[in-house]
Amino acid sequence: MSDVAPSPLALLLRTDHLTRVVDIGANPIDGDPPYKPLLARRLCRVVGFEPQPEALARLNAAKSDLETYLPHAIADGQNWTLHVCAASGMTSLLEPDPHVLSHFPGLGDWGRVLERRQIDTVALSAVPEIDGIEMLKMDLQGGERAVLDGAGDTLSAAVCIQLEVSFVPLYKGQATYGDMDLALRAKGFIPHMMASTSRRMILPMRGPDVYTALNQLVEGDAVYVRNFLQPEAMTTEQLKHLVLIAHYCYRSFDLALNGLHHLAQRGAVPADAAGQYLRIVQTGG
Repeated sequence: MSDVAPSPLALLLRTDHLTRVVDIGANPIDGDPPYKPLLARRLCRVVGFEPQPEALARLNAAKSDLETYLPHAIADGQNWTLHVCAASGMTSLLEPDPHVLSHFPGLGDWGRVLERRQIDTVALSAVPEIDGIEMLKMDLQGGERAVLDGAGDTLSAAVCIQLEVSFVPLYKGQATYGDMDLALRAKGFIPHMMASTSRRMILPMRGPDVYTALNQLVEGDAVYVRNFLQPEAMTTEQLKHLVLIAHYCYRSFDLALNGLHHLAQRGAVPADAAGQYLRIVQTGG
């Protein structure tokens, strides 16, 4: 029996099931995932993938009963070459581009390839543990496009995708932000926010440490949502999960209220749901 206090928003929405989250590249190296507030309130189930054994062991040691972590390398289901780099955070299915890396302090050393090995990848659509997705998080060092290529119809219910995007491709053949934007728009998603951005100083200028930067954007974590401008294209259940994700994962209270407005019009939540929600926001619920 859980001692977690009931979420007033979840009680208002009454979804048919917990929000289904898939995390590809679940290595906790970059801090807490965006869905942690949902997990803390026991409002989601997580299926995560992490092929690096040490990171997978850490995830399994700390997981709750709502989390499942698997060692698969998720891509398009084909055989790939894994490029193991000096910095584990740069290990990728794509080959680092030395010419690009040479323009930014530290990246040339971190992206040095120590080993190449053949690995079999698994397509998202071929994972039996996944019975649907409302929220997809991807951090794959350039492999995000291959995941979309192997997703099949597993994203048909998804309402939120957070992915690492590249403004300056650090890997050979890496899809740019523009490429990923077009691919996601074709699947019915539009950009909502940047959860984070990474800037780098351009050589030969150097700062006191390799993380010092001026203005050059290199990467970022972009959040895309199912197109709220076309609510009629979303099911009632999709709208409910979008409200939960917007509220708890991103504090996008306006997006959540918009979803509740459409749900009230459908009679799926009480007519005064908007007023109730504003009181939830004011009280920090």
